[in-house]
Order: sequence, then structure tokens, then C-alpha cells
Amino acid sequence: MITTLILDFDGVVAESIAMKAEAFRETFSFIPEHQDEIVAYHLENGGMSRYDKFRHIYENILHEDLTPEQEKRLADRYAGQIFEKMLTIPFVPGAEELLRECSRLLPLYIVSATPQGEMREITRHRNLDQYFVRVYGSPKTKAECVREILAETGSSPTETLFVGDAPQDWQAARETGVRFVARVKPGDPDRFSGRPGVEAVVGNLHELQSYIRDELCSSRSRTP
Repeated sequence: MITTLILDFDGVVAESIAMKAEAFRETFSFIPEHQDEIVAYHLENGGMSRYDKFRHIYENILHEDLTPEQEKRLADRYAGQIFEKMLTIPFVPGAEELLRECSRLLPLYIVSATPQGEMREITRHRNLDQYFVRVYGSPKTKAECVREILAETGSSPTETLFVGDAPQDWQAARETGVRFVARVKPGDPDRFSGRPGVEAVVGNLHELQSYIRDELCSSRSRTP
């Protein structure tokens, strides 16, 4: 039975992947010859901290050292483009309904690669913090956040469901032993079907809500 629900934010609660990819492209507009490669890397690693992405890009794509000053400029430029947009970006279809229903039944958590302070500001401004016990973000890894949630709730990994849209989310679920459902936006490549431990792939949160409702109902029907 599911007793704890953990959600990634970008691509799971908010339909923000395309907007953030464009912001990443603009952040690196000073090197147009590398923009396509940089954006492709960003999209393939959606569950990774932006700072880790910056370091990888400089080391493996630009083959340059990244100074702390350059890193801060990149982070400020990127955050300046996305923060206001995150306050109005559309939700993934079914997200609001799922949050309202599931928050009455289960403790809900966000585990995001967005810096924790920024993620908490976004949920507060969008009046979403009412649904979540706690909002987690970087610099902690997603696996570290999941382990903290397990310790706090006392839920076993088999009772805890993590919903993500990036391979890093799946990897965090594998590392911590929690259950995993992938959200893949219709039309986007499915990078999850066939991976071990992926219980389901959903296109929207109406489907996820039905999946969780079926799980809860079937679990209760098996209770003596």
C-alpha cells in the first residue's frame, strides 16, 4: 500500500521543461556554436542540479575551467530568466486535482533539483505549500532527500512512491529502494519503459491519480 507520495516538480507538477530548456539556451547564448549540445545535455539530465550541469558543460563540452565567479553569473542569469515564469507556468494536466485529493490521504513531498530556497519560494507563491509536508531541493541529492523522507515518515521503501520525469529520478528511486512511476509528456521520448523498477508510465496526473486510487482501493480490499 502507498503511504507516502514524493513528486518531482518540473515535468511532473509544472509543465516547465520546455521553458527551462529555452532559458538554458539563452544562458549560454555567448557560445552559440555549443548551444544545441548544451541544451541536449540539459534535457537528458533534468534531475540534476544546474550547478552540476554548469560544471559538466565547462569540463566536458567547453574544456575550460569554471571559476566561482563565472558559476555565479551563470546561475544568476538562469534564475533571473525562469523565476517569474515559474510563478505562472501551466500545471501538468491533473496536477491540481491530484494534489487536492492525495494531500487528504497521504503525506506529500517535493524532491526537486531546483535549489531548495528557490523551490520553496515557488511553491509558496503558487499556494502549493498547503499540500506538502516539506519541499526539498538541491544541493542535497535526490537520494539523500528520499532517505530523509523515509526516516521522517517511518514508511518502508515499498510503501513510498516517487514520481519523476528524468533518469536521475529513476536512479534515486533505485538507490533508495522506493517505488517509481515515470511521467512522460505526450510526444516526448519515453526513456523509462523496460527499465527495472518502473511500475508505470503516465502521460498526465489524471492517470497518476487513477493509478494511486486503484492502489489504495486494492490494498484496502486485501486488508482482513
